Amino acid sequence: MLAVASWSVKRLMAKLILSALSLLALTACASAPVQEMSDARQAIYSAEASGALQRSPATLMAAQHLLQKAQERLEAGAYGQARRYALDAREAAIEAREQAMRNAVLRPAP
Repeated sequence: MLAVASWSVKRLMAKLILSALSLLALTACASAPVQEMSDARQAIYSAEASGALQRSPATLMAAQHLLQKAQERLEAGAYGQARRYALDAREAAIEAREQAMRNAVLRPAP
């Protein structure tokens, strides 16, 4: 009888630990992507400062559009989608900055 009770307690503890870890993972995914949004904004500002508006406007506009989509998803409470859009916006802004820097070397401003 004692062996059965011990086994049941171990099984219950394993289920509780698994449930706690699952809840922790869901909570981490459900948090607002504040850092990702900030990173995307900073990358866009950096791209603008490097002359991306003149030297790589399409890529910069794509980054701005992705950030806008991230903001919309954030406001709708779709944090996972907002995070993905923010990460994509950051990557596009970095690409816009790199293009602007390459284009500045190839075609210096007058």
